[in-house]
Amino acid sequence: MPEAPEMPEVPRPTGAARRRGTFTKGDRVQLTDPKGRRHTVVLEPGRQFHTHRGAIPHDDLLGRPEGVVVSSTGGTDYLALRPLLADFVLSMPRGATVVYPKDAAQIVMYADVFPGAQVLEAGAGSGALSCALLRAVGDGGRLVSYERRPDFAEVARRNIETFFGGPHPAHTLHVGDLAESAERGMDRVILDMLAPWDVLPAAAAALVPGGVLCAYVATTTQLSRTVEALREFGCFAEPAAWETMMRDWHVEGLAVRPGHRMVGHTGFLVTARRLADGVTAPPRRRRPAKGSYPEPATAPEPASADRPAEQGQPAGAGSLPGLYGQPDRQVIAEPQAEPELQVEPELQAEPEPRVDAGSDG
Repeated sequence: MPEAPEMPEVPRPTGAARRRGTFTKGDRVQLTDPKGRRHTVVLEPGRQFHTHRGAIPHDDLLGRPEGVVVSSTGGTDYLALRPLLADFVLSMPRGATVVYPKDAAQIVMYADVFPGAQVLEAGAGSGALSCALLRAVGDGGRLVSYERRPDFAEVARRNIETFFGGPHPAHTLHVGDLAESAERGMDRVILDMLAPWDVLPAAAAALVPGGVLCAYVATTTQLSRTVEALREFGCFAEPAAWETMMRDWHVEGLAVRPGHRMVGHTGFLVTARRLADGVTAPPRRRRPAKGSYPEPATAPEPASADRPAEQGQPAGAGSLPGLYGQPDRQVIAEPQAEPELQVEPELQAEPEPRVDAGSDG
């Protein structure tokens, strides 16, 4: 019987070796106490992790699998697991504010970041979103990040290398402005910056037809300006905008209720698809709500000696804006005389009969 051909060994993706197996030197371990408090430890032989409930020798964890329980010298049990990317993002050193895990997950899904994708990122910040994008594109993809501030870029580089255990082969980090980028043939463009509308020409030039642009903005004014800029630019399909809020739930027996805290508003997401060159998107068929766009106000001319005030409106009176930006009509009641009291004939009193003095009755 012929022997089966040997399958070529598939190399592990970057960082995968640090995500499974027994604990080894240099691994990050998350220790959780009975109250749910978490502590992250980098394992080193011979060292100890100290808390107010005693110490835990690192040697008690080295060579053991995930999910074990270790006890401190004070008798407190700790659950030992590797931290997830979401845990790492919320505890890592920060330069700029991080993109929260709930938003990073939405970006990876709705921007459709796939393995092998070519992704252009503006605003590396602290590297939280970059880690999620690198996990999505894999070693065969490419992530090109631009960060204007050198100090933020350095923080992002250190955090990315800490999580993956070294430089990621698919990552290129530039200190500079995306507006000056000459990148072409990118599948996705992710904008996490103050004014994403400023880099739309560079983003449109970098994207392939059908590519996705995704912008992450914090305020409603940024949201409105980004969406309107995408519509006016002309080479993008109708953008979509939304936000996500996440609330945990307390579940214990029949006591099922919402948690007291939640991750509410963190930012808005806007996505739009790149059109082919020379193509104009179909016109929008949705009727905008009244008052969505400002209309030029037509204030009445002031009354003068040559031009008296309109009937029913005293001189110098203006009109206040009403609903949907239309002026309210002023109704001035004319003084009316009080109506005379009308007495019905049958209700009038009849004269009493006259009685003469000395009459017999």
